[in-house]
Amino acid sequence: MIPIRPRRSALYMPGSNARAIEKARTLAADVVIFDLEDAVAPDLKTQAREQVCAAVKAGGYGRRELVIRVNALETPWGEADLAAAVAAAPDAILVPKVSSAETLAAVGLRLRKLGAAERTGIWAMIETPLAILRAESIASAAHDVDTRLSCFVMGTNDLAKDTRTRLLPGRAAMLPWLMTALAAARAHGIDILDGVYNTLSDESGFRAECEQGRDCGFDGKTLIHPDQIAAANGIFAPSEHEIESARTIVAAFEQPENRARGAISLGGRMVERLHAEMARRTLAMAEAIAKQTT
Repeated sequence: MIPIRPRRSALYMPGSNARAIEKARTLAADVVIFDLEDAVAPDLKTQAREQVCAAVKAGGYGRRELVIRVNALETPWGEADLAAAVAAAPDAILVPKVSSAETLAAVGLRLRKLGAAERTGIWAMIETPLAILRAESIASAAHDVDTRLSCFVMGTNDLAKDTRTRLLPGRAAMLPWLMTALAAARAHGIDILDGVYNTLSDESGFRAECEQGRDCGFDGKTLIHPDQIAAANGIFAPSEHEIESARTIVAAFEQPENRARGAISLGGRMVERLHAEMARRTLAMAEAIAKQTT
């Protein structure tokens, strides 16, 4: 099994806010996304780029996965952002407004020319109508080693703006697009993070949307405030009941009489070998989370 890296909580931090960049060193988020794009005003773009890249180079963020969201290549800041991000060598660079696999190919070509470190991957924002219509093609770019694609990030606010969809509780209008992107990501072996929840004062609504995202199959949720971290971490982690159930299933299939069987009866229900595979992943995730907290 490929090593699992928990991505339950991915917190956006404005690249122009030096205090936020420093505070991120102490937060319990699995992922910190330093934002040079939407959260930064045009006249602060250069300053934000410099202080984010300096912070990533300096380190001190412990086990947190560090991601830099650059401006799109076609903007006045995109090329400089990408070059600076490559030099800083974060865990990943998040590319906005990805609407075709060609965009990722262009980024991959630049990474090669810039001599990007092998450890730096590429994440893609899925936030346009075209991105939804081309989700499978975009996800398939993960098989091209030059693109380094390893994760989709849903940009639900931009998607709502471009489609004129209302973001209402339950996200009925958004769900088909979320699941389209998720199916594409899973088909090509990459992770996928759910979009942000905008109302900071609505804790119950936030928890409900996290639970919906977890049940849909997302690996975690993107966040806009540190107060959202604890709930996301808890909801996207296996529960004690799930862990115990997984241990029982794995142990049952490891019994000599069951090792060659495709399905067994366990606790009054039929359990197939695919359930054992799912159980092993649950246990691997629980172990990876436990390592982060010790």
